[in-house]
Amino acid sequence: MSLDMIQAYQMTELKKPFEKTEFPFPALENGDSLVQIAGCGVCHTDISFWHHGVPTKHPMPLILGHEISGIVIDGPQELIGKSVIIPAVLPCGECELCQAGRSNICQFQKMPGNDFHGGFASHIVVPSQFLAQVPDSALATHSLADLAVIADAVSTPYQVIKKSELQPGQLAVIIGTGGIGIYAVQLAKIFGAKVIAIDISQEKLDNAGNIGADATLNSNGLDIRTIKGKVKGLCKELSAPKNQWKIFEMSGTKPGQELAFALLGIAGTLSIVGFTMAKLELRLSNLMAFDAKIIGTWGCKPELYADVVDLVSQKKLILKSFIEHFPMSQINQVFQNTLDHKYSKRSVLIPDF
Repeated sequence: MSLDMIQAYQMTELKKPFEKTEFPFPALENGDSLVQIAGCGVCHTDISFWHHGVPTKHPMPLILGHEISGIVIDGPQELIGKSVIIPAVLPCGECELCQAGRSNICQFQKMPGNDFHGGFASHIVVPSQFLAQVPDSALATHSLADLAVIADAVSTPYQVIKKSELQPGQLAVIIGTGGIGIYAVQLAKIFGAKVIAIDISQEKLDNAGNIGADATLNSNGLDIRTIKGKVKGLCKELSAPKNQWKIFEMSGTKPGQELAFALLGIAGTLSIVGFTMAKLELRLSNLMAFDAKIIGTWGCKPELYADVVDLVSQKKLILKSFIEHFPMSQINQVFQNTLDHKYSKRSVLIPDF
């Protein structure tokens, strides 16, 4: 590998193989850092950009990837040599939304692999301001590449659980327990909830049960009415409250979102985390009748990353059991297999240029 060139795989056309490329290190602007990438996770959003036609803000060719960890090799002196996680959402830090504590939805934000070249590469240039430093305590149990998933798959569920105001003893229903969902199960349990995990994959449900779910439900082939009845039964078995349920839709599917809305009851909160292009037909008057609410979430505020890293350091949050490493040179195979739902774990691509 040339020492003064960034090696990368870029998307050049919708649904077409990624192409290998290289280009010189760009000159760093004031406040930028050059990060040597340790790992970059493959997210459902990447699949949406590459296969489903969700538009990126940066035109093609574009290097995708926004779940990134690495080591700073150039930039501010105090950061050089530091292990970092790059937030998937990089806000400006100054606008009205940022000042109001809503920096994750800053309208001037920059997202790697969307607004600028992302993490399926050997190196990346990013603003230094919000880089999340990784302590040695987190690296004692996980590799730096493992920690890349914190940038989205872990931090996004963490933020939405905080936004939902989940309280100890309340019922949390997680719909979709692969990818981000398996971390939502763990986090809801860490927050003290009684957790029901729902999925159509028994393997994923078994993982959820092993990592903290109090009950699991395989919804494959069941209609919504039947599922609601089973959830109510599980709620009773767990001695959980009959109301104020916190529903977390993680699957990013139309059936998952329809089920999530159907489960919303008195004083409940529905959090939409998974993404789908599908449209739903809903009776929004349920929100009035149940005094319920629906919230969304986009990424995670950089200031919350330290909380997530602390949970890993304290061995409360397990990542590596749900991660599988692949050489970055296998990116085309990994993306196709992810599209075909052949993986039960989060794929992290490791640079092998």
